[in-house]
Amino acid sequence: MNAVRIAWRVTRLNFRAQLEYRAEFLLNILIGAIWQVSVIVFATVLLARFTGMGGWDSSEVLLIPATRMLAHGLFVLFLGRMHGLGRDIQEGRIDIYLVRPMPVHRQVQLAYFPTNAIGDLTVAIGLMAGALSRSQLEWTPGRIAYLIAAIVGGLLLEAALFTAVASASLRFPAADYWGRWLEELLGTFGSYPLNVLPRAVSGLLTYGLPLAFVAYFPAAVLTGHDTGVPYALAAASPLLGVVAYLGARRLWRWSLKHYTGVNG
Repeated sequence: MNAVRIAWRVTRLNFRAQLEYRAEFLLNILIGAIWQVSVIVFATVLLARFTGMGGWDSSEVLLIPATRMLAHGLFVLFLGRMHGLGRDIQEGRIDIYLVRPMPVHRQVQLAYFPTNAIGDLTVAIGLMAGALSRSQLEWTPGRIAYLIAAIVGGLLLEAALFTAVASASLRFPAADYWGRWLEELLGTFGSYPLNVLPRAVSGLLTYGLPLAFVAYFPAAVLTGHDTGVPYALAAASPLLGVVAYLGARRLWRWSLKHYTGVNG
C-alpha cells in the first residue's frame, strides 16, 4: 500500500507539472488524437463505402480497431513508458535508476505523465461507442465481461511486447528500433480482419508476432467468426496477455540483473 501511495503522489505531481504549460498540455492531447487519424479515416470509409470486409459485416469489423485502440490507449496511460526506453539506455540515464531505492521498472513508469494518452483514449472511447451502437450482437453480461477481459488482455500483450524490446535494449541498445517497427506493425495490421491477408502473413502475426491476440481473435470470438485456429486458442486471448506480460516482466528482471552499462 505504501508503494501505491508513493506512485499515486508521483503521478499527481507529474500531471500537475504538465498543467503548468497549458498550451503544450492541450497540444499533446491533440497530437495523441491526431496520431490515430488513420484509424478514424479507415472507420469512416468502411462505414460509408463498404458493407463489410473478409466476410465480416462493417459493424463487426469496427469492433476490431475499437478494441485495439482502447487497449493501446490504456497501455500508453499505464505501462507505455517502456516504449522508447532504448533512448534512455543509449544515453546512460537508466543507470540513475539503478542507484535509487525503488524498482527500476516502477521508476520508468513514473518518469512522466503521458498526456498524449488522453487523446488516444478519447478517440478510442468514441470509436468503441460507435462500434457498440452499430453492433447487432446481444450484449449479455458474459459478452461484456469478455470484451473487458479482451481489452485488458490486449493492454498486457502490447506491454509484454514492448517490455521484451526494452529488455533486449539493455543488452543491445540498437534494439530500440525494434520498438518502432513493432509500433508500425500494430498500427498497420492491428485494425483489420487477418483473413483478408495472405495466409503466410496472417500466420506470422498469429504464431510469430502474436498481434492477432490483441483484438482480432477477441472480436472474432464475440461475433462468432472462424479464425482458422482452434476456438479455445482464440478465446484464450485475454489469458495469453496475462501470461505474456508475466513472462516479459521475468525477462526484464533477468536482463536488468545482467546489465553491465551502455558501454558493456
